[in-house]
Amino acid sequence: MTQQTKRIIAILLIFCLSIGGGILINEIWTDIERRLYPVDYGEIITNASEEFDVPEYIIYATVKVESDFDPDAVSTKGALGLMQMMPSTFEWLTGDDHLDENLSTRRLDDPEVSIRYGTYYLSYLYKKFNYNWDTAFAAYNAGEGNVTKWLSDEKYSDGNGGLSDIPYKETKKYVKKINDAIENYKKLYPVNT
Repeated sequence: MTQQTKRIIAILLIFCLSIGGGILINEIWTDIERRLYPVDYGEIITNASEEFDVPEYIIYATVKVESDFDPDAVSTKGALGLMQMMPSTFEWLTGDDHLDENLSTRRLDDPEVSIRYGTYYLSYLYKKFNYNWDTAFAAYNAGEGNVTKWLSDEKYSDGNGGLSDIPYKETKKYVKKINDAIENYKKLYPVNT
């Protein structure tokens, strides 16, 4: 074998190993990302998605950002469960004006109840705020009243029923986190989107 042939074989070998190593690294990284962005409670989320016409990736992203899939999560403000709903909001949504099931707030630690009502609330906010997900996410975090006030102020309203700016730093970060999680779910689980 000539020196030139040996060099070509060595280059091809290095090339093949680097491609194989790159594929392996990509597979490991995807596995790590999927552990960070799980699809737990799949059947419950699929059912809620179908019942309230909210894309699954939005529900997964909300659960990820709100509770990181911990059904026992309790916020410093008293929000409970996977979807981190305030008990007063839950009571209102289970009442006569909405789903008319009048459930006890103790049910918020039940993943099925939390996901179903959180998804219903997202759907309600989406419709209320002109079918704009970012505005719905802002309302989910900061409350409907705050978002309604912001939309009536030209400093924050985009003039088309959406928000051009969010005055609460926490809510602005929340909307970004939800959107980042949505993009990760779409990338990692394209079939579920």
